[in-house]
Amino acid sequence: MPNEDGSGWSAFVQLIGSRADLLAVHFRPDLDSIGRAQQLGERTACGLGLTLSYSFLSVTEAGLYHLTAQLAREAEARGGSVGDAGYAAELSQRIEVERENPHVRKRLYPTVPDDMPYVCFYPMSKRRDAQQNWYTLSLDERSRLMQAHGATGRRYAGRVLQIITGAIGFDAWEWGVTLFARDPLDFKKLVSEMRFDEASAKYADFGEFFVGKLVPLSRLGSALETL
Repeated sequence: MPNEDGSGWSAFVQLIGSRADLLAVHFRPDLDSIGRAQQLGERTACGLGLTLSYSFLSVTEAGLYHLTAQLAREAEARGGSVGDAGYAAELSQRIEVERENPHVRKRLYPTVPDDMPYVCFYPMSKRRDAQQNWYTLSLDERSRLMQAHGATGRRYAGRVLQIITGAIGFDAWEWGVTLFARDPLDFKKLVSEMRFDEASAKYADFGEFFVGKLVPLSRLGSALETL
């Protein structure tokens, strides 16, 4: 997704301790724009002798567990059900209000922090095992678990910037997590703490982690020469 002015942005990360050397992160307003960024990146990579080893497609999103759980309770109280006309109308109205919330807008339109040069990316999914299936839990239970999970993340506010992107329908994994920090050890501390949250301990599967440091565009060429 783009910044609020609709322009989008790209960032390049020199990876450390990874099977790859360089990570390119592209945020754009739509799929076609992502495709053009991909094509440009492929042409540039070919000219530099680089080959693509991994890609991940997703979209920025704001979690609505608490909102949908509340609307489900309200629908039940009036004798309706989730998905009926009243529920749909109220959900649409509440989403419009949420979209103007400054906190939500920061999640939907993130910017690269000036003072957090270290980057960590990993994909994850919610578990769907027979005895641990996230998608068979009630809305209220999922809302409770995610509120507790979010409380852990909020303790790192100012130390770690988290960008959560949804990939259901776009990738085998369901979400992507991109973290920025001044101290890369904060990645380890944050992820370690979150794995003890019930939402992660019981229902989360994690993919490969990619960690490195931002490379300014002006220094990208010289950084690639050292690879």
